[in-house]
Amino acid sequence: MGETTKIEWTDHTFNPWIGCTKISPACDGCYAENLMDHRYGRVSWGAGEDRKRTAPATWRKPIAWNKAAALKPDSTYVFCASLADVFDNEVAPEWRDDLFALIKATPALTWLLLTKRIGNVLKMMDRIRMPPNAAIGATMANHAEYDRDRMKLWEVKRALSPVFTFGSFEPLLSDIIMDKHAPDWVIVGGETDQGAHKARVADTAWFRSMRDQSRELGRKFFFKQMTNKAPIPADLMVREFPT
Repeated sequence: MGETTKIEWTDHTFNPWIGCTKISPACDGCYAENLMDHRYGRVSWGAGEDRKRTAPATWRKPIAWNKAAALKPDSTYVFCASLADVFDNEVAPEWRDDLFALIKATPALTWLLLTKRIGNVLKMMDRIRMPPNAAIGATMANHAEYDRDRMKLWEVKRALSPVFTFGSFEPLLSDIIMDKHAPDWVIVGGETDQGAHKARVADTAWFRSMRDQSRELGRKFFFKQMTNKAPIPADLMVREFPT
C-alpha cells in the first residue's frame, strides 16, 4: 500500500488506512472500492464500516523515500491516501495524529493530502499543527462542487499555510469556470471504466477550458488522461508541477 505508482502527478502513494464512504458524484466509479472491496475483499465500503489500518511495514516506507529524496534536487511527491480519505470523520483521530507525525518526520517529501471532505480540514487540524511539507487538495468534479468548496480550500490556505493547494478535477464531469480562488495546482482528467461502472465521457472542450483558465490565473496545470485513457491531443499534453 506504499509503493511507486502509475499516477503521473506523484512519485509514491501511501495509504495509512483503507476504506471510505462515497459522498460525491466523483465517487460513483470509485476505483478504490472496486479494487479493495469488490475485487480483493480487504474492506467493506461505506458508512459505519471499519477502516483498516495498514501494516507497520507500509508505515516505514516513507522513511526510506525521505532518505532518497534528501539527495535529489527536485521535489518528491507522496499522494496520501489513494484508498481512503485523510479527513474522513469515521477514522480515529489518533490515526491522523500518527500520520501527521510521519509527515513531520519526512521533511524531504512533499505530501499531497487530497480530500473530498475539505470542510473537515480546519476542525480536524485543531489538534495538529500543519507540517510545512504538506499540501492540501480538494476533489471538485463539477461546477457545483467547485462553487461549494473553492472558498473552503481558500480558507484552509489562509489558516494553515500549506506548502500549496491543489484541486483534482478528475473525473471532470462538467465545464467549470474558475475564479481568483482557484487552487495553486489544477489537475484535470477523464474517467475510466471500473467494473460495472462505465466511464462518463468528458467534453474535450472542458479540458481545454481548464488549461486556458489556469494560464490566465497563473496556476500550474497538469492534464492526466482522456476518458478511458484515449490518446491525449498534443495541445493538452501539459504536465506542470508546483515549485
